[in-house]
Amino acid sequence: MEFSIKEENGFKYIDEGEGEVLILLHGLMGALSNWSDVVNEFKKDYRVIIPLLPLYDLPLLTTGVKSLAKFVHKFVKYKQLKNITVLGNSLGGHVGLIYTLNHPEEVKSLVLTGSSGLYENAFGGSFPRRESYDFIKEKVEFTFYDPATATKELVDEVYQIVNDRIKVIKILAMAKSAIRHNMSKDIHKIKVPVCLIWGRDDKITPPEVAVEFHQLLTDSELNWVDKCGHAPMMERPVEFNAHLKKFLDRIY
Repeated sequence: MEFSIKEENGFKYIDEGEGEVLILLHGLMGALSNWSDVVNEFKKDYRVIIPLLPLYDLPLLTTGVKSLAKFVHKFVKYKQLKNITVLGNSLGGHVGLIYTLNHPEEVKSLVLTGSSGLYENAFGGSFPRRESYDFIKEKVEFTFYDPATATKELVDEVYQIVNDRIKVIKILAMAKSAIRHNMSKDIHKIKVPVCLIWGRDDKITPPEVAVEFHQLLTDSELNWVDKCGHAPMMERPVEFNAHLKKFLDRIY
């Protein structure tokens, strides 16, 4: 990735551009590079920050979505950020929801894409064939509408993660925490404007999940991206950025 990763006070993050702050939260298998096209497009007019979430660094007992939301809060406080827009994909969306619910005074708006929090069809309860490269390749391709989006680099990255025993234990703990922490009863309390940008062919958080989010959130808009799976900002960056720009122009 062409952006430099800063390290400060135990935080690792990317910080590009100046202006109103966009905080981008990656998913469970997501790398910082998933957001490359968003950073490149918006760093001209905004300050775009991606904190590296400590998915594998939390003690096992506290490995979960709430701990990640607390981590985001500590990061925001440390960097003295205000009036932020939080963007989250997959697990990152779930973390963004919890953070917004707990700290509404810090959040100007929220953007969710393929977010967990209501329902997700995850990798499953285990990795029974994690040593099989083809199996992992198939699972990564499942994330996208067009399997070609699952580049060798991406598959290699996931393959490496799921063949690290400690990381697998943490991933499963995090995934179970996400399933346990269903937010359907709390989502109506979020009052900030929310932009939902969803792949119409998302098989992990299917379209009906987006519709339910839209119904439960009091101030939300729902934007569809055709021929697109679970990560629109990667698979259809031009359409994703167009929806995001329209929303941000309205908010700021």
